[in-house]
Amino acid sequence: MIARGGQLQITVTGSACTLAGSTVSSTAFPSTPLMSQGGVGNTSTAKVTVNSNASPGPYSITTTCEGRSKTFTNAFTVIGGVRGGIGGSSSTGATPTDMAIGGGLVAAAVVGGGVFWMRRRSEKRI
Repeated sequence: MIARGGQLQITVTGSACTLAGSTVSSTAFPSTPLMSQGGVGNTSTAKVTVNSNASPGPYSITTTCEGRSKTFTNAFTVIGGVRGGIGGSSSTGATPTDMAIGGGLVAAAVVGGGVFWMRRRSEKRI
């Protein structure tokens, strides 16, 4: 899973993808050249940045090596999140269950803090 705007390191194994002109692409990020890592294993890598406006959900990755393409379905999942700036949480972030759990934890903290404060206050009167 990766958040919108996050970076992903993609590793491809195979001698065909070590050649110049090999790329990886997805609807979640632009086509990016693969860089050969040399050595044993014939691996190539690409560091991609997921589009900040990518919709949450699963995405496929397509490799193009020696003019041939291969698609890997559901290779990664983009998760929703919070938009930065002043206010403005995203509706694609927390689910109602997440909100209920978070609200319960905050309520428990407030009650616990109140009990602690009231207890400390009563100790000073004795």
